[in-house]
Amino acid sequence: MAQIVFACFSPHPPIILPSVGSLPDRAKVRKTIEALENLGQEFKEQKPNSIIISSPHRDWGFNVPLYFLAKDFEGEIKTFLTGLESPKFYFEKGKNTYKTLKEDTKYALIGSGDLSHCLKTDGPYGFHQDGPEFDKALIEYLKKKDIGKILKLNEYFPEAGECGLRSFCFILGILEAYSVSSRKDWQAEILSYEGPFGVGYLVANFKLK
Repeated sequence: MAQIVFACFSPHPPIILPSVGSLPDRAKVRKTIEALENLGQEFKEQKPNSIIISSPHRDWGFNVPLYFLAKDFEGEIKTFLTGLESPKFYFEKGKNTYKTLKEDTKYALIGSGDLSHCLKTDGPYGFHQDGPEFDKALIEYLKKKDIGKILKLNEYFPEAGECGLRSFCFILGILEAYSVSSRKDWQAEILSYEGPFGVGYLVANFKLK
């Protein structure tokens, strides 16, 4: 049986990279950076052989999280690019992906994506009430493990302007299938959330019991 030894959600703003963001800007997302650095340490301790990372964006959608979590990783990295299909489609895709994982391999799962881009009037999409409500609801439903409601968040808050929901649902699908197969439960631990630039950045770790 394949083992999942690490799983997380990570934001992917290029501004958190030292080579991109200025010191003042990076100071505004200090909680996000520190949470990712802590996750990077846990990643090393778990010693996975393979990474599965999902993202709605190429390039920075994969590279920014990997910079913090697996900078020196020398194993296999599988990237999964999400599109416009429904969150449920990607949840089921994740469940089916689990069936293809190699036995006796230790996997790390990374769901890369940002939350709402509508948190502030001076944000990238301006302000919409769906934005903060989407972010608050996603965090609440993750804590409660309410997959059903997570899969419908885009219906509840259609104007949230998020980019990560489908990426996250793909990872949740893998986790759910692993949980059923291994009888190991998972629990989301919210490490940080902030949105100083009008975009929600969530860092979540998944504990596997």
